[in-house]
Amino acid sequence: MENKAVLEGLLFVVGEEGLTLDQIEDVLELSEEDSKELLRELKHDYEAEDRGLRIDFLGNKFKLTTKYEHRKYYQKLIENPETNVLSQSALETLAIIAYNEPVTRIQVDALRGVSSVQMIRKLVAKGFVKEAGRSDLPGRPILYETTSEFLDYFGLSTIDDLPDMNHFIQEIVEKEEDEDLDLYTSKYREEV
Repeated sequence: MENKAVLEGLLFVVGEEGLTLDQIEDVLELSEEDSKELLRELKHDYEAEDRGLRIDFLGNKFKLTTKYEHRKYYQKLIENPETNVLSQSALETLAIIAYNEPVTRIQVDALRGVSSVQMIRKLVAKGFVKEAGRSDLPGRPILYETTSEFLDYFGLSTIDDLPDMNHFIQEIVEKEEDEDLDLYTSKYREEV
């Protein structure tokens, strides 16, 4: 029973990357037949009407996906104006993609310092980001780039209309230098 819960957690953690049967065998230290049986059991659990997820075999990997029959609710959520506000982490992820496109999720993760799987998934669902092919890096990870919806949302004609990052970097460097100078030239002195 515990292995089934662990498998469910593993499928959730890897998200759209999915797991191969070999990975399931290795991580759970199970035989091929035991791994297949575990997948069948978990898949059967998800087939119940009161569950919103299912397990699909896509691209030679097992993945947790939402049920197709609930798609109208997912679409309604995405189109809801209250949910169309972009969080700070969404804006950060979007900026990294826009300034570095095409870019892989791993490259976005490296720049953000945290996992971006869920955020990229949300941005794809909102239509601001799309898959732009595969990288030549090992494993051929998916490349992401912004969409015309992104340009429309931010009032840009082309991606070249984005502000120049060098200007912002220079402002930050100058501000930090001023703060360091103020520390040493302050009129307030420590009494000895």
